[in-house]
Amino acid sequence: MNHLIQISDCHIDDTEQSMGVNTHQNLTNIIKEITTVSSDALIISGDLAHNGTMKSYEVLKHILAPIQTDIFIISGNHDNADNLSAVFKKNLFNQFTLGPWEIISVDSVQADKTSGYLTQEALTDLDKRLKNSNAKYNLVVLHHPVIPMNSSWDDTLSLENPKDLFKVLDKYPKIQAILFGHAHEAAEFKKNNLRVISCPSTALQFNNESRIGFNYYTLKDNGRLDYYTQWL
Repeated sequence: MNHLIQISDCHIDDTEQSMGVNTHQNLTNIIKEITTVSSDALIISGDLAHNGTMKSYEVLKHILAPIQTDIFIISGNHDNADNLSAVFKKNLFNQFTLGPWEIISVDSVQADKTSGYLTQEALTDLDKRLKNSNAKYNLVVLHHPVIPMNSSWDDTLSLENPKDLFKVLDKYPKIQAILFGHAHEAAEFKKNNLRVISCPSTALQFNNESRIGFNYYTLKDNGRLDYYTQWL
């Protein structure tokens, strides 16, 4: 059994205030809570920074310093790929394993666009990595929502070609869930027998939820995935 924590959409900027809240303090509070629970890895599913500056990633690295487990990162539409890589190169990931589970990422970010899109190259690469995975169970992580959120969220800002993604995912029954961020809300759906799980933001939510939070997953050796959203 392994434990995995997901945070998302931190929106750290050069100054503490971003999007009308103190994103630095909010993330600091989240990290403080994370250090009180047992986990084997931390995933950050994009939009680590608000404007993608080098300073913002350096600030973020300082805030994350108390985390003792491995940190795995994917980028979001607010991130600057070069600056992110300069500070967090060793944390950017394609896949990693936790016991019998393999967590696989796919890049849904488009240059200068809020919505996501999976290129044919990205889909082919994902297909290959899933096919070659020796793990008993898989999780797939990306930044953008892959289904309608059924909320105040504007679904035109989600993944533009989810059907192309599910054509790949439907081939692999080992996949237990899809994890994403971007929408700044906690939610769970079912699509083609797959669990589809949205992670809340550490900065603020876009719905009526006033709290910040993270998702805490328990990955069991029999393929069962349990999780809860920890709110602050």
